[in-house]
Amino acid sequence: MNKDTDNKQKKGGLFVQAGIFAIAGIISRIIGVLYTSPLAAIIGDEGNGYYSAAYSVYTIVLLVSSYSIPSAMSKIIAGKLAVKEYRNAHRIFKCALYYVATVGMIGTLILLFFADILAAGRSATVLRFFAPTIFIFGFLGVLRGYFQAHRTMVPTSISQLIEQIFNALVSVGGALILTKIAGEEDPSKRAVYGAIGSSLGTGTGVLVALLFMLFVYHVNAKAFKKRIARDTSEDMSNREIFRLIFMIVTPFILSTCIYNASSFLNWTLFSRILMNVKGIEETLVVSQYGIFNRKAMLITNLPIALASAAAAAMIPEISTSYARGDKESAAATVSKVIRVILMISIPSSVGLFALARPIMMILFPQKASLSEASMLLMILAITVVFYSLSTVTNAVLQGIGKVNAPVINAFITLVIQALLLTALLIFTNLGDAALCIVTIVYSLLMCVLNNMVMKKRIPINNDFKKTYLLPSISAVVMGIVAFLVHWGFDSLFKLFIPREYFANILATLIAVLVAVFVYFAVLIRSGGASEEDIRRFPKGASIALLLKKLRIL
Repeated sequence: MNKDTDNKQKKGGLFVQAGIFAIAGIISRIIGVLYTSPLAAIIGDEGNGYYSAAYSVYTIVLLVSSYSIPSAMSKIIAGKLAVKEYRNAHRIFKCALYYVATVGMIGTLILLFFADILAAGRSATVLRFFAPTIFIFGFLGVLRGYFQAHRTMVPTSISQLIEQIFNALVSVGGALILTKIAGEEDPSKRAVYGAIGSSLGTGTGVLVALLFMLFVYHVNAKAFKKRIARDTSEDMSNREIFRLIFMIVTPFILSTCIYNASSFLNWTLFSRILMNVKGIEETLVVSQYGIFNRKAMLITNLPIALASAAAAAMIPEISTSYARGDKESAAATVSKVIRVILMISIPSSVGLFALARPIMMILFPQKASLSEASMLLMILAITVVFYSLSTVTNAVLQGIGKVNAPVINAFITLVIQALLLTALLIFTNLGDAALCIVTIVYSLLMCVLNNMVMKKRIPINNDFKKTYLLPSISAVVMGIVAFLVHWGFDSLFKLFIPREYFANILATLIAVLVAVFVYFAVLIRSGGASEEDIRRFPKGASIALLLKKLRIL
């Protein structure tokens, strides 16, 4: 086999693995949206708020203790496997288990004993039930990183799906059982118990995923031992290994903490200012945050995942071109990625704006908060475009070696967001709409700052008309048509379907199908997309074939 053929096979394998991981991520997000709907009906907006508040604190502690481990271990162990130091790779794996056991236990104890400081009000009670998950997740992370280092994303992808499925089942089941135990007399007690049930689902999902990864490791253990037995390289000392782990993990922790501190900081400012400065009752504050975080934000995350998946397989190509010094080729690939991202994210954003209430009614039909949740979704819709672009620019900057730039940009943006949110909460009565405003500002600033750094390194020259203008015009036409089609069919179906909910589902389904057809028809006919562009979409070949049959392409 010649070198070129070998490189092509490696590249193809990389695309396949990236595709597997991306598809698993999308399915996990879909499951996450679907199970949150019945969960919200059980625990209510207040229960959603307690869960969201506790989860934001849990996430930060998890990031510091364990969440960065898969990426860090994958990087360290892959380096040893590349030079065939199999015994050292395995020793690093074992030392990593000791590392996560130690930091995981510290993280667990912090949540147990300092929950009242980290979370406001009743959220602290829910936070304590997340504590054991911190300890368990570290071992799961090391195993995932170990297999990723062996260039297979299949075990990690399957474990993610298993984790989300059991999370969904136990969250809904646990919330249902515990809310019945709490009774109907005290709504806040019922909400807290429901949130605790949901937190148990998070822990159960991680535990079952860990058991699956242990099984996969056991199946492959003999093959690992054979390679280790043949290895004659010099052993690293435990001190060297722990120092290496610490040196690699620390930057990962710093970057992921800054990236994910936004929700934690938002909740902290939102709860402390409204409760302590404005004197608003905890139940109202928590309910507003639950509507924002577990309804509006949750829905916007799904199209962002779809857009990110479209770019996942293209990012390695950018890194390779840049490493060879071929900046023009890297720039051309980045332009293609951005075009694909915008062709997905712009219509998704407009669609969420136009059909905000129908979509919210399907997923979260609680009438008490339907109007507020729909309004928040309309405001947040634009963040689909900004977050999709910032995800891509983050990946591009990391791919070309500018790993610190996104971290610095995220920190700058985080400071601006915190100052703006504080001012909005103190000097206005916007409530959870203030959270939407700062989310828009955060995502927009990340796009702008990342793009400024990226353009200094790569000579990107996007076609304004094809990249921005035509997709936007096509999406606006699509949005208007979708709104009118939904209104027409919803009015029609209500004449002979007694329940408004089912009439809305049918009208929304028809509106979405018509919207997709209209968007592609306008985009392609106006010259905004070619067959080559369509084929870059996830399942692009199938989409192109369908469009040809419909005589659009």
